[in-house]
Amino acid sequence: MTPHQQSLLDTAQALVADDKGILAMDESNGTCDERFAELGIPQTVESRRAYRELLITTPQLGESISGAILYDETFRQQTVEGTSFLNVLISTGIIPGIKVDLGAKALAGHPGETITEGLDGLRERLAEYSQMGARFAKWRAVITIADGLPSRSGLESNAHAMARYAALCQEAGLVPIVEPEVLMTGDHSMQRCLKVTREVWRNVFIQLNCQRVLLEGLILKPNMVLPGLSCATQATVDEVADATVNCLRETVPAAVPGITFLSGGQPCALATARLNAMNLRFKSRAPWALSFSFSRALQQPALEIWRGDAANAKAAQQALRHRAQCNRAARRGEWSEASETHAAT
Repeated sequence: MTPHQQSLLDTAQALVADDKGILAMDESNGTCDERFAELGIPQTVESRRAYRELLITTPQLGESISGAILYDETFRQQTVEGTSFLNVLISTGIIPGIKVDLGAKALAGHPGETITEGLDGLRERLAEYSQMGARFAKWRAVITIADGLPSRSGLESNAHAMARYAALCQEAGLVPIVEPEVLMTGDHSMQRCLKVTREVWRNVFIQLNCQRVLLEGLILKPNMVLPGLSCATQATVDEVADATVNCLRETVPAAVPGITFLSGGQPCALATARLNAMNLRFKSRAPWALSFSFSRALQQPALEIWRGDAANAKAAQQALRHRAQCNRAARRGEWSEASETHAAT
């Protein structure tokens, strides 16, 4: 194995080590402003900078968080004292990463489906981010379940784009986080989600192998297998754990070091409970770490407390640390309602 490959393996392993997880704070400016608007927070560059400074300067965050995914704007910002956000993260032992896709756009000829863009010029952007201090990157594809969807073309097009992105990342010395998200929106059953998710993951790994991506040097960031939000029959925590891990067993090679689940709009405690159930039931038998890379399921309580008021910053940071600690406990299969209360205090 070359030193370049070993570096990829070391970073991938570090991202899932010590029962820690990844803080996804890579919302685009538009998405961040939408969340601010809902809470009456000014939608400005300074508001976004202040909020993200609050997140990364949370005391003891590095005890539960191994890495943070940033957006381009955040990647270049500084604290009020003039310290770059990257240096703040590195000083606390948190590995900096960067979102590099340019968003999901309509897939021509396929109404209701999208393709993630951003491959043009990606080699040059990755070189810049690597030089600035990034050690991993992220690319998200969006898969919708509906009548006749997803199509074979939709699945294969997104899988191919993710594999090309992953190969370019590894060429630049960055660990790729591959995020194929099957959306929760809809009234589909859990079995329908399972079928679609299985096909998505199979296609992704077929394409990763075709592009000669080093599986030991990447992280998969998938959805959990869930019924649609509007489905009349919702699943228990254990049913979600069983369906999700069994689907992983069928499709994800053991060479992959870690699975860092997205939350996808799940309520905070429910996402944690489902992660806990997976580790409680499968950790001793799973070949990959079962971890988390949550955005709203980590951030939302802090955002609702902060609301743009500096006086609320300390309480907001306590809420973020609380959620991070609860999810670290879930990685050990030790989370409970009691641990939620303990972490909060």
